Amino acid sequence: MAKGTHDYVEDPRNQDILINVNGVLTPRAEAVVSVFDSGFMLGDGVWEGLRVHKGRIAFLEPHLDRLFEGAKAIGMDLGITRAALVERLYETIESNGMTACHIRLMVTRGIRSTPYQDPRVVISPATIVIIPEYKEALPSTVENGIRLFTVHVRRGDPAVQDQKLNSHSKLNCITACIQATQAGADEALMLDPHGFVATCNSTHFFIVRKGEVWTSSGDYCLGGITRTNVIRICRENDIPVREKNFSLTDVYGAEEAFVTGTFAGVVPATEVDGRVLTKGRGPMVERLEGLYKALIERDVAA
Repeated sequence: MAKGTHDYVEDPRNQDILINVNGVLTPRAEAVVSVFDSGFMLGDGVWEGLRVHKGRIAFLEPHLDRLFEGAKAIGMDLGITRAALVERLYETIESNGMTACHIRLMVTRGIRSTPYQDPRVVISPATIVIIPEYKEALPSTVENGIRLFTVHVRRGDPAVQDQKLNSHSKLNCITACIQATQAGADEALMLDPHGFVATCNSTHFFIVRKGEVWTSSGDYCLGGITRTNVIRICRENDIPVREKNFSLTDVYGAEEAFVTGTFAGVVPATEVDGRVLTKGRGPMVERLEGLYKALIERDVAA
């Protein structure tokens, strides 16, 4: 069975978690939103995935920057200050007694009076849901890596749907994921409108060539927090890193490849379109994984 970067170790404690729905802590089985909610109806909203380590939310400030900037871009009022949202996040994890978990923070435009896309029919404040779960990436995934398949679904032009928006509307990524899994791979590798490598359906993509770390120009992918941090640690540790256009030919000839994301961190991509690059983690991926974990420790300590 195909395994993706978001597969996790099952934890029975997740059945009893409290989910924060608009400021009210609610048992998992009772946590619901209206069928008229903008997120359910139209995918109208923005979200963030957050990692809690030692009781602190890692890289919280850039995550909140992305959330509030995305909301502003789509003309959505969150109806809550940044400080109040931080307080609500910590109230949620502390009420669950969590010191390590993964959070999905979701904000939609609110409840609509009727099924229609025009935001002027919204009749409530924004809906804010915080779901904390005991979730760790499968050790086998982090150690052995994933296989990628290049799909026909492209990352779109920003005039069509801007990939910088971390929106609830993820159908292009879902269709890419479906094609990859039906091909027997774990995740989709997606190209930009010009045929250059852009990103994966739920993670960011890197290759290693002759000691250099390459990732896409970033023009057609989400402004990834982990992606940015990996570029940062490369520069801080004198590892040559380039944001540039490159093709599948460059990928097939790479010594290593890996993907990044808030949930699993740095994960090797051992195979792309049937071309085997490494058996598990290569030396660069192993080094970057260690440096990334150290960066998380520094961030939560600060």
